[in-house]
Amino acid sequence: MKQVILITGGGRGIGAATARLAAEKGYAVCINYLANAEAAEGVAKDIKAKGGEAIAVAADVSNEGSVLHMFDTVDRELGRLTALVNCTGILEPQMRLESMTLQRLERMFATNITGSFLCAREAVRRMSTKHGGTGGGIVNISSTAARVGAPGEYVDYAASKAAVEALTLGLSKEVAGEGIRVNTVRPGFIYTEIHADGGEPGRVDRMKDVIPLGRGGEAEEVARAILWLLSDEASYSTGATLDVTGGR
Repeated sequence: MKQVILITGGGRGIGAATARLAAEKGYAVCINYLANAEAAEGVAKDIKAKGGEAIAVAADVSNEGSVLHMFDTVDRELGRLTALVNCTGILEPQMRLESMTLQRLERMFATNITGSFLCAREAVRRMSTKHGGTGGGIVNISSTAARVGAPGEYVDYAASKAAVEALTLGLSKEVAGEGIRVNTVRPGFIYTEIHADGGEPGRVDRMKDVIPLGRGGEAEEVARAILWLLSDEASYSTGATLDVTGGR
């Protein structure tokens, strides 16, 4: 059976690494992006150059109409979805809660929480045996921030990722009897561009001395965890959270 994967935020960082690895493992890949078409199209081009199947689709995951259009595009161009990676996540500049505006909070929660819910909903509608699907897997990307709270920096981001973990827990039980497994990967300090979005591009190097393994992680290391959870090797794992944190 053809394996079709949708990766939100697939144009850079962990999402891009996951897209490339998924293609190597035989998936037809949809790379979702919001604004950086060049990056997403570049990932798709790399995959196709190696004989894989890939498309890049622009969509704002916080907008229901945009999400519906994205999933319809996957249906039409790649076939029935069998895997979803909710990788889209935004990070705002570091600050304490009392300095955060309502607009910032609304942006954060709309993208990181609502976006994950909308995409998971559409994936279930396609994968569930209840809806004529053949099953599949969902991996939600969280963060160690959900466990430590990110005080003084990103408590809103931490809260949004804690909500994503709760989504995994509840949804995994909801659809376990319908052929769908739902898990979380919780990355730690990983070398990606998201730290620049928060105003500190060198954050991983600043923090690496508190990581037991003594270094930051690479996006490819997180991608391997994601693809393992989607594989048959993890066939008895659902509702789980896999830390990729270097021991922190």
